Amino acid sequence: MAGLLLFSLCLLVAEAAFAHAVTLGDQGYIQEITGVNIIPFIYLGAKHMVTGYDHLLFLFGVIFFLYGMKEIGIYVTLFAVGHSTTMLIGVYFNFGINSYIIDAIIGFSVVYKALDNLGAFKIWFGVQPNTKIATITFGFLHGFGLASKILDYNIAPDGLVPNLLAFNVGVEIGQLLALAMILVLMNRWRATPGFARQAYVTNVVMMGMGFYLMGFQLIGLAYS
Repeated sequence: MAGLLLFSLCLLVAEAAFAHAVTLGDQGYIQEITGVNIIPFIYLGAKHMVTGYDHLLFLFGVIFFLYGMKEIGIYVTLFAVGHSTTMLIGVYFNFGINSYIIDAIIGFSVVYKALDNLGAFKIWFGVQPNTKIATITFGFLHGFGLASKILDYNIAPDGLVPNLLAFNVGVEIGQLLALAMILVLMNRWRATPGFARQAYVTNVVMMGMGFYLMGFQLIGLAYS
């Protein structure tokens, strides 16, 4: 099971840099339609999150050592509130952040969460950061990443608000579907004798992936 998870994480690294690209087909479709289109935007939102490997990688880190469904629900809700807020505000007010910068910050959030899981902050600084505040803060930042990509769609102002809400609903549906699959794998893995040792290695790998994401985006920024 641990090998399967590590293999899956390696696949994330290979595709993460392109996780939020707006496909030409989707972009062309959105540019052609006007008015309220609830179902298409729900689909696009779900597709965006399911293929948003950096967002899912951060969530993977968030729930890594969470066992109770109530506790998991609290953290997932905080993340959802954060990214939904900045996504809606960013698109409605036509405010985006350079995608290379925001994606580098998302990569940093993965590094942060891996270090948090490894207990590094307690060891280095003698202080454990408030994980709930960190989760919603990074949720806000992830939301700006979503907003910058949605702006790439050049959505028509006619029906903008309901279409944005539909997109957000799709994002949450995609997030819940992906999270459900992650939890199934995590619960089976946690039941194995080697989980504690493998968990350390996995978080080190996850931290390396976060640095990879950061470096890739910063190089892109330098050459853009």
